[in-house]
Amino acid sequence: MLTEYRKFASRTFDWISDKYPDVLNPVKFTLPKSGLMVSPKNYISTICLTMSIGYFISLIITSILILTVLKLNIFLTVLSFIFVPVIVGMIILVAGVFYPYERVISRKRNIETNLPFAISHMGAIAASGVSPQAIFKLLSEFKEYDVIAEEMQKVVRNVEVFGIDPMTALKEVSKRTPSEKFRQLLQGLTTTIEGGGDLRTFLKNAGEQALFRWRIKREKYLDQLSTYAEFYTGLMIAAPLFLISLFSVMNMIQPELGGFDIAQLMTMSVYLLIPAMNTGFIIFLNMTQVEM
Repeated sequence: MLTEYRKFASRTFDWISDKYPDVLNPVKFTLPKSGLMVSPKNYISTICLTMSIGYFISLIITSILILTVLKLNIFLTVLSFIFVPVIVGMIILVAGVFYPYERVISRKRNIETNLPFAISHMGAIAASGVSPQAIFKLLSEFKEYDVIAEEMQKVVRNVEVFGIDPMTALKEVSKRTPSEKFRQLLQGLTTTIEGGGDLRTFLKNAGEQALFRWRIKREKYLDQLSTYAEFYTGLMIAAPLFLISLFSVMNMIQPELGGFDIAQLMTMSVYLLIPAMNTGFIIFLNMTQVEM
């Protein structure tokens, strides 16, 4: 169904990319690294179709709500008809453009989390004396490595399906991987094999260095977590308690502050401000976390 949807999008909106080729620039370089098996032209067409559908659906829903539930005046009705569908369309457009970037970041993080263990695994396989192609195939079948296994599957596919030699296949995959560290590993493998170097020694040294960096990175993250915990205790626990206590005392002395009812301010703080601050802190932790 998704394939048919993309085909319909291409038939309907391919003219945008043909007439305005610059619209491809935001996704031209990120799509190959995002793992999405779609061309930039087709992706832009799919975004345009989805944006159009979202626009018309939001226009219909807005019309139903205004006519049956909200009962707005003429001015607000006109503004709603104009701006709500446009805002929905713009949200879909922005989300579609930035989705490949998010995929690239996620895949890069996944690769670099599993990379030290994948290198050690490759070194152990190489010690048995098997060929490099066999190493790539065994690693591609090890699903616990997630994105690394997917990247190795591309190498195996290029060799077995398209008849490309292993070194060229490695070079092609290294150009499209989102992780600079993984790219350096693939390039190092290519150089070592082509130069007749000792693959076992190369993988052993690379594995030791990767594990050392992995340990340092996690030690730094644990230190950051202790700082975040102190920050959370002070700002998210002590400060709200102090604020509510202050409002309670002020409410007994003077029920209004700057024209606002203190009881309403307390209610807003409890049900809006504090949850919003905690949500923001959770999002911050999620953005800065290091995968274990």
